[in-house]
Amino acid sequence: MQGLIELRRNSRTIELIALTADKLDAQLKSLGAKARRWADAQGFKADSGSVLSLPGDDGSVRCVLAGIGRGDDIYALASLPQRLPAGDYRLAGDGVDLERIALGWALGSYQFSRYKKPRRAPAQLALDAGTLAALRPLVEAATRVRDLINTPTEDMGPAELCAAMRELGKGHGAKYREWVGDALLKNNFPTIHAVGRASHRPPRLAELSWGKKGPHVVIVGKGVCFDTGGLDLKPADGMRWMKKDMGGAAHAIALAGLVMQAKLNLRLTLLIPAVENAVSGNAFRPGEVIVTRSGISVEIDNTDAEGRLVLCDALTYAGELKPDLILDFATLTGAARIALGPDLPALFSNGENLARELLEACQHWQDPLWRMPLWRPYLTMLDSYVADMANSGASRHAGAVTAALYLERFVPDNVPWAHLDVYSWNDGDRPGKPRGGEAQGLRGYFEFLKRRYG
Repeated sequence: MQGLIELRRNSRTIELIALTADKLDAQLKSLGAKARRWADAQGFKADSGSVLSLPGDDGSVRCVLAGIGRGDDIYALASLPQRLPAGDYRLAGDGVDLERIALGWALGSYQFSRYKKPRRAPAQLALDAGTLAALRPLVEAATRVRDLINTPTEDMGPAELCAAMRELGKGHGAKYREWVGDALLKNNFPTIHAVGRASHRPPRLAELSWGKKGPHVVIVGKGVCFDTGGLDLKPADGMRWMKKDMGGAAHAIALAGLVMQAKLNLRLTLLIPAVENAVSGNAFRPGEVIVTRSGISVEIDNTDAEGRLVLCDALTYAGELKPDLILDFATLTGAARIALGPDLPALFSNGENLARELLEACQHWQDPLWRMPLWRPYLTMLDSYVADMANSGASRHAGAVTAALYLERFVPDNVPWAHLDVYSWNDGDRPGKPRGGEAQGLRGYFEFLKRRYG
């Protein structure tokens, strides 16, 4: 894992002492008068992310003081892997939640190196074997999401995305199947086919099945590997980062991996509709009417509202499996970002208890969501005069809400369902949140599933 290593007996490490702002005086006193005077002279206040090296008598580094503020911030030390000199560090400090702090360290160590050599190796945090083993699944899952999203579409098209899903399942004995190209039409997945048919890379629906007993959970992820907007073409700045439009699929795949690795007491189905929304002579057009798998006819108001089209057939199929729970992830709307910004995924759910449990689990892991309303009167914004409904409407009001309402039409009334509209991206570099693809809500969703089915 980037940034984390196992602490071994007699290994050479530099002590990294975590200090909180409210207990700083007592903590510095325990280090001796010389250390306290040095910290005072340097103005060290133990603010989150602050560091101070204490010199030894021979001029070497005796230890490093690291401020963690109030002590509850996962990202308190997340900047240190790229700031401290290369080396192996061992964390110490009273009352420190080592697992949380180390998770932030690992998230801050991430570098996407497939096409560019990292400018430097991150400083390493040495952990005991037990802590390292506990953190490994979460770190690897976050890395999987980031790597999948950061990979350009040329190397992460529908086939490659589904191959990553298949390889993950193979390691856990899961069953895999997929419908490709015209097989989608033959098996009644018309909206997935319509969105992806203009690309030279055929559209797909991939299914992974794991587990033989327990409640049945279906996870669905939007896998639009690139979104030009279709014939309703996006402008250049809107298209620039559309390699990330499969971020929902990346989250769904990573969450499924966590479930299988933890061997939770459930039966799992993972569904990924994987397409490229391209432009060519056979691209689907505004004004077309598509009869979806559910039998609901949909008028295409805008070809750039394609994510809900690929999801609606997948959600219908999910409902046919008669599951106990459906969770879907999608980089669905710019409206959610306008409402909540890049860091707060918008949560929609048809169940009060389900929404509350998800929010509580995400809060536990400092993995925030914000619940948005399924305000059903807004369904009129999706009215069509030629079909049962349209995929979008003339009004730009409540775009995230109407998108979620569209999806809800394809979920059985008696099945608990949660939809997460994620940005899946960091626009700039921040501690623990490097620029590029990002996992949002992943830790919290896994915590929720562990609490329910652990």
